[in-house]
Amino acid sequence: MTVQTALVTGASSGIGYELAKLFAQDGYNLVLVSRNTDRLHEIASEFKNQYGLSEITVVGKDLSLPDAPQQVYDEVKGQGITVNVLVNNAGAGEHGMFATETDLGKELSIIQLNATSLVHLTKLFLKDMTDRNDGKILMLASVASVLPNPLMAVYGATKAFILNFSEALRNELKDTAITVTALMPGATNTDFFQKAGAEGTIAHQQALKTDAAGVAKDGYEALMKGKDKVVSGMMNKAQVAMSRVMPDSLITANVRKMMERPSNGNGHHESMTKKRVTTGSLVASLLVLGLVGWVYYNRVRAGETDLRNLFG
Repeated sequence: MTVQTALVTGASSGIGYELAKLFAQDGYNLVLVSRNTDRLHEIASEFKNQYGLSEITVVGKDLSLPDAPQQVYDEVKGQGITVNVLVNNAGAGEHGMFATETDLGKELSIIQLNATSLVHLTKLFLKDMTDRNDGKILMLASVASVLPNPLMAVYGATKAFILNFSEALRNELKDTAITVTALMPGATNTDFFQKAGAEGTIAHQQALKTDAAGVAKDGYEALMKGKDKVVSGMMNKAQVAMSRVMPDSLITANVRKMMERPSNGNGHHESMTKKRVTTGSLVASLLVLGLVGWVYYNRVRAGETDLRNLFG
């Protein structure tokens, strides 16, 4: 059987690196894309030595630049590589009040990276997949796809776009052998918060407890099963479920608190954080329990009893 190839953007660190590692473990050839070319070469050497891979292609491109997606595609096609799996992982954010604190140039660059380049790469590689009637695409969406993100408004909006785009493509491709899967993690322990200027926020502190390898594993398994989407982490599943039943204003206000930095001393912050987490967990559990019961009741009435797709 011909060895398949996975192309992973943002492969130099975090979730992208962990996804690339999972593909390497399963014997996929790799195309690693990032602006950090030196780091990609280190990873290529690591994977070749550890997993015995012979074909790892490094493509050093900055996908926040408009011409980069076409350049990536042309370089891959020029080397005669067939991309069987496209992983649109690269992304960035910017923390602060949109009206007065954040930089417009950086935000436009984020839109280019998170949304425009993702669409561009998908357009190019998906056309080849449809010609072969074979392929898989993994999109890095987020819990932010369904939870508006004050203080990271542009980032949250791009993630909502990704989820909507993914679900629409999946429907368009339903009669083909091509699948589109959206991975929806919450705050994760990567360098995202440092790069976004969001260090010290409550969300950042929670991110330190979530391993990127676990998120990647959830996404990888969902991709291989051809699922439409997966929410990584039980509390994130609860958040997504709550977003379907709670008022938008309340959801947005809660996210705002998570994206803020504590205004008082560490002791006060620690106690308040624990209180929020405890209260949030209780509320989430009660709401999810009620939601599950309601859905189960209605599905039983309709002759359906499978709740596996409730949370993605």
